[in-house]
This record gives sequence, C-alpha cells and structure tokens, in this order.
Amino acid sequence: MPARWTVWPRDDGTAACDRHAVTRALTLPCEQAARNIAIYPWFRFCQSLIFWQAVWFLYFQAQLSATEAIVLYAIYDIGTTALEVPSGYMSDRLGRRFTLLASAVAGLAGAVLLALGNDFVTFALAQILMGASMAFASGTESAMLYESLVAAGRKAEVEQQELRAWRFSFTALALSAITGGAMATLAPTAPFYAGALAFGGVLLLALRFHEPPKSGAPLPEGAEVLRLQSLKYALNQPVLIRLFALSVLMYGFSHLPFVFGQPFILAALNDGGHGANAPMVSGAVSAVMMVISVLASWWALRLRHWLGLSAILMVAFTMQIALIGVLALSINTIVIAMMFLRMVPDSLSKALIAARVQPELQDASRATYLSLQSFCARLAFAATLYLASFGTASDGTMP
Repeated sequence: MPARWTVWPRDDGTAACDRHAVTRALTLPCEQAARNIAIYPWFRFCQSLIFWQAVWFLYFQAQLSATEAIVLYAIYDIGTTALEVPSGYMSDRLGRRFTLLASAVAGLAGAVLLALGNDFVTFALAQILMGASMAFASGTESAMLYESLVAAGRKAEVEQQELRAWRFSFTALALSAITGGAMATLAPTAPFYAGALAFGGVLLLALRFHEPPKSGAPLPEGAEVLRLQSLKYALNQPVLIRLFALSVLMYGFSHLPFVFGQPFILAALNDGGHGANAPMVSGAVSAVMMVISVLASWWALRLRHWLGLSAILMVAFTMQIALIGVLALSINTIVIAMMFLRMVPDSLSKALIAARVQPELQDASRATYLSLQSFCARLAFAATLYLASFGTASDGTMP
C-alpha cells in the first residue's frame, strides 16, 4: 500500500484507505511552511525599521549625560543577555510563533516608553523591554525560517533565504536611518513613535506565522535531560565551537563603532562648527552603510563558493579590525566615510554562519544554542561598555 495512504478501522471492524485525507494532512503543513517563508522577509523588514538607530545616543545624551547614555546601552545589552538563553529555551519548548509574538509586544512597549520617557528610570525600563524583544527574536527567527524550509522540502535554499532576509532587513535599516535622522531634526521623539508603529507591523506579521513542524520524534514531556544532551552534543562539535567563538568576537568588533559612532560623528562635526547637523549626518551615514551592506550581500554567495567559508569569514573579521584601527587613529571628518563599511563584514558572514550552523543543530535545542551564542557575545560586549563608562570626563562628556 502506498505510504501516502492512511488506514483506520470502519465501524464494522474492516479497514478503509483514504488517499485524499492524507494528501490534505501533508499539504496543509507544507502550505503553512511556504506561507512562513513568504512572510519571513517582511517580518524582518518591519523588525528592522529602527528609526532611532542613528540618533539614540544623541537623544539620551541630550536628555541625560554621555555616561548615562553608555550605561543605558549597557542596560539594553544586559536585558538582552539575561533573557537570551531563557528565551531560546522558551522557543524550543513553547514554540517559535509564541516567542516571536512576545518579541513584538516587548518591542512595541519599549518604543512607546522611549518616546514618552524623560528620566533615567523610564529609559532604563524601555531599554530592558527592547533588550527582551531582541532576546525573544534572537535565534528563534532563524529557527523559524530553517524549520519552515525543511517542512516545505526546500532545505537546500537556506543560504539563499538567509541572505534574502538579510537584504530585506538592511534595506529597512537604510530607509529608517535616513528618515529617522530627518524626523529627529523636527522632533526628537518622532523616531521613537515611528518605531512603535513599526513594531505594530511586526506584531501583525507574527500573528500570521504558523508553528513549523518539528523533525524527528518529539521529546516526551519533562525530558529535559535529553534536551540538554542535544545541546551538549552541539557544543562539542568542532565546527560549531569555532563558529561560536568567531561569532562572539565579531559581535563586539561590529558593535564598537555602532555605540561610539554617533559621538565620533558629533565630535568630528564640532571641530568644523557643524555639530548641529550631527543627527542628519548620522542618519545619512547609517543609510549609506546599510545600502553598501545590501550590495555586498549580493556577492556573498559568489565569494563563499570562490573562497570557501573559512576564508570569507576571515576576510570579514579582518575588515572589522581594520575599520576600528582607522577610527582610532583620527577624528577627522573625512574618516566618517570609513563608517560606510561597518556592516559589510556582517553581510559577508552572518547569514553564511547561520546557514552553516543550522543543519548541525537539533530541533530540541536549536534556539537555545543560538541564544547561548548571543548571550556570550552580548555579555562580553556589555562588560567592555561598562568599563568604557568609567572613561568619561568628570563633566560626563566623552573624551
């Protein structure tokens, strides 16, 4: 009897076969998975409409001080870090869709508080919520895509689909950077209200997701030992260990110019008497940065096939180190242009690392592993930010 048929007893005790019932049973998850794949890039697009990305430090610094602005970012990273592994565990236990919905709700609440706040405590709470939103999405979104591709029989597309989502994400970052910088010149809180609307879109798209089916036999209720063994197996894989360590390092090198890029731009423009244009210039720099990153991503697969994964990742990491070296040498206005290249290393590495890691992981611990990786990266970077906050001058300004 063909495997696509199903058999169940009739009322009279005989057996009956219904090919159409099985066809519907198999087609429905496949259609839902295909819908997830179609929605996913737009989910990432709305998720990346961070209109305040180019002005957040300047906004906090105007409301509070440079020291408090650094601490607020550290709070964001700590909030994300504290929930990274629990959110991955929640995703593996309660589902991808539920966790992405939690991410959207936390992001919406955090954006509203950022717009309404005018004191350190309110901003700190908003940063914790934004960190929670990031933590809930971290690992889960990539797991949602991969498991949907497997369910739809399109597992071979994982690199292509990861890069496609990357392009959607960074196109949104480019658009929101330039428009957010312009909004800030009209009203400092406008980018945060626009961000809240974007998170509303994230919530609507998350509601349209379907939970992807898990491959393999499901774990019995309460079988946490098996889940931990699955995670331990992943952490003992040499290729995963190397990519884990590289991801932690590259996270810090990528975010260093992100955090200090805005005060760098402000200081460089102040030297020429154009400090008032810092929000607009910062937005323009971020927009160009994202556009160049999107263009670079079109070459990522070609370079990956030409050079190999290890070589392209080393090229990306070397670019990060070189960029920070140049920024450390001079505060000249011309050097601002070097920041256009900040996200190119990410466009040549992140999607490819995700695509290489996913097949090595098991469904029972996939999001937990990815969250643990982010946890270590954020913890290390938050520690460096905390130390950097002691380097500000006595009046709270950045040297």
